[in-house]
Amino acid sequence: MTELLRIENLSAGVEDKKILKNISMKINYGEVHVIMGPNGSGKSTLANVIMNNPQYDVYDGKIFLDGEDISDLSTDKRANKGLFMSFQTPEEVPGISVENFIRTAKSSKEDKTLSILKFKKQIKKEMEELHMDSSYAERYLNVGFSGGEKKKNEILQMLMLDPKLAILDETDSGLDVDATRIVSEGIEKFLSENNSVLIITHHKELIRNIKPDYVHVILDGEIVKEGDPSIIDKIEEEGFNWIREEVK
Repeated sequence: MTELLRIENLSAGVEDKKILKNISMKINYGEVHVIMGPNGSGKSTLANVIMNNPQYDVYDGKIFLDGEDISDLSTDKRANKGLFMSFQTPEEVPGISVENFIRTAKSSKEDKTLSILKFKKQIKKEMEELHMDSSYAERYLNVGFSGGEKKKNEILQMLMLDPKLAILDETDSGLDVDATRIVSEGIEKFLSENNSVLIITHHKELIRNIKPDYVHVILDGEIVKEGDPSIIDKIEEEGFNWIREEVK
């Protein structure tokens, strides 16, 4: 399979506090990868570093996308090359509507002026499938949205922008059963042989109908275990202590 993302010996943190330690990972096109770990283990830090969130410092290591070293590229350039991140706590952006935000991002990614009529038709269709009221397209981004609507809006952005790699940082956090199912269906619709998904989660509800290819467990900033989805079932039953015992 063709390689999409490769991370080599990545170490990063905040100021003098090292959070990630020598992280290495490879994601091929068409794959679903899941990252699990207890709170504070470094899962969200890894997602943010892949997207080059300026709050984090990279001390060592490289990140490659389609074989190109993107380690020095800014967040917007990484996004234009095909990276997307769904945030654990989506920000509210007063003054910018959902529709304008997505259209501007899509136009920048595709480097062309979009047909407004075609765009409106597409966003309406995607919102219907996500069970989102079409009036939300005209509302300011996430302002006054419920937690579930914010997460659906993140999936809407993913479907509209059609990235090569979607990084979903605890998109299922705080969702009820119905919202989790809708978000899961959105991810299923997105997946193809031309993209990949990296899912950060604490639970298996979101991926109940999405079979991961690989599971990575992070403890204290290091990937300490990798394998098939059976790891998820054992974590659900026993927590992370059995992994801590293995790596002692």
